[in-house]
Amino acid sequence: SALLTLLMDRLVTPGQQLGLTSECSPGPGTYARGTRVYASLVGLKTLEQQPDKLPVVRVQAVGERQLVVPEVGSVVTCTISSVNPRFAKADIVCVGSVPLKDSFRAMIRVQDVRATEKDKVEIYKSFRPGDVVLARVLSLGDARSYFLTTAENELGVVYAMSVAGAPLIPLNWCEMECEKTGAKEARKVAKVVPTL
Repeated sequence: SALLTLLMDRLVTPGQQLGLTSECSPGPGTYARGTRVYASLVGLKTLEQQPDKLPVVRVQAVGERQLVVPEVGSVVTCTISSVNPRFAKADIVCVGSVPLKDSFRAMIRVQDVRATEKDKVEIYKSFRPGDVVLARVLSLGDARSYFLTTAENELGVVYAMSVAGAPLIPLNWCEMECEKTGAKEARKVAKVVPTL
């Protein structure tokens, strides 16, 4: 197909000559040696035109994940790593629907679990290690760490395993039931809105 031919024309391998330094300037994924520009990785070649300057040639790695970082207000998917009475520690693995190359550390404090009756919140009845949680970034902490909130109906636990090792099925906003044993476990459950 024409698309395949186009991709094959653009697909380059390390050491492949991309042009001369008199025709283009080396960008990410390339290097110049003498008067020639070469690819430094396997990927797709692109030429970016610049006003009054030489075009920049760059190579983007095939399958490279988008470089996104959590920002204040972003909805993120995270996995709970540990819990204590004051907060749950988590690792952010997705921002929106984009998976991250490296996870970011985060924390859900007891006061940020839900919007009502904040003084009655118990972390152990909200999250357990291994839970997959949908949360919103509240603020940036320190050293690549973020503060998250689940104080919205659509935020909270979206996937969890029971003590018996079976998936938990949401019953309401604060309880889930073991698929295997029928035992109930407390969680801050996300109200999943079906996508039509």
